[in-house]
Amino acid sequence: MVFYANSGRYFCNMKKKNLKVAIVYNEPHPEMYKIPSKNEGNIDFEPYFEVEKITPMEEYEIMAMRLTKAGFYAYSLNIKDNIFTFIEDYKKSKPDVVFNFVEIYKDKPYLEMNVVSLYELLGVAYTGAPPMALANCQNKQMAKRILSSAGILTPHFTYFDKPHKTYKHNLRYPLIVKPAFEDASVGIENSAIVTDTKSLKKRVEFVFDHFKQPALCEEFIDGRELNVAVLGDENPVALPISEIDFSQMPEHLYNIVSYQAKWDPFHEAYHKTIPICPAKLSKRIETQAKEIAVEAFRIMGVRDYARVDMRLSKDNKLYVLEVNPNPDLTEDAGFMRSSKAAGYSYVKTLEKIIMLAYKRAKRNKIFNQNHY
Repeated sequence: MVFYANSGRYFCNMKKKNLKVAIVYNEPHPEMYKIPSKNEGNIDFEPYFEVEKITPMEEYEIMAMRLTKAGFYAYSLNIKDNIFTFIEDYKKSKPDVVFNFVEIYKDKPYLEMNVVSLYELLGVAYTGAPPMALANCQNKQMAKRILSSAGILTPHFTYFDKPHKTYKHNLRYPLIVKPAFEDASVGIENSAIVTDTKSLKKRVEFVFDHFKQPALCEEFIDGRELNVAVLGDENPVALPISEIDFSQMPEHLYNIVSYQAKWDPFHEAYHKTIPICPAKLSKRIETQAKEIAVEAFRIMGVRDYARVDMRLSKDNKLYVLEVNPNPDLTEDAGFMRSSKAAGYSYVKTLEKIIMLAYKRAKRNKIFNQNHY
């Protein structure tokens, strides 16, 4: 087997699947990424995880190489906030499947669905959720209404779209205040939990001022946090459940998976939110959580792969917090953790997702007639 690289493309003379896969993502300023230089010896807590020393661009390159070794033609493409970069590459390279990792465009998360809409117009076979599912999942109020209308339990909430002198509601404190149209835990931090009218007003107006969007306020469910990964298209299956262990969380931090817990390796919350997979649950709760996750997956119209985040309350009720389409697929991320527990390797999981997209396109005959 012979490999050679050219401008981020990796090719192989042994075509196991005979498919060309474009790993498409959007990092407008790759030059700004640097390996963290902060000395871990300066932090005042015991770190649990090592600091990641790889950039997103390198992660996609590694993904391309590993898919190539598995028999695909795979290459990565950073569109750098220029959709014409993708269009020109698609005309030239004619990939069979686009592995879609575009999550934001021109600094606007809501344009994620527009990029996918372009794939639809071009007849591109692509992985993950379609445009409407992305839009509905990103709109937290809409998602909660859709889930609730189908009988799926979510925390009680209210919604503020403009400033008021007072923010009246019928909810029970504590509440958690979220930007209404963000994802990846943006805007979720310790101060997002509010316990009275004064702190509620302060946080809601922070969301207005900082994020320039409405604020969703929901009752904070004290309990266990469960992540249920779902894999599939027409016949989705829930994978082994992962739990976020808060037992090491210090008293000054709430038991939440904050933005810092997800993305800041030098923040204490990052090292005190420890995943356990499979989660230790009763058979009844495990079965119920998986059934709810698959139902939520179908209702929200996501496909191929998604993660359904839930809270198991003290009285053993399961509340769906969010349905996350196209979740992080890095090797140590939550989805891959569940997939590994199900017996799938990292590359095998990627392969399954690619083939779901390819078979769907063939089934629906959506390929552009000029593709070949």
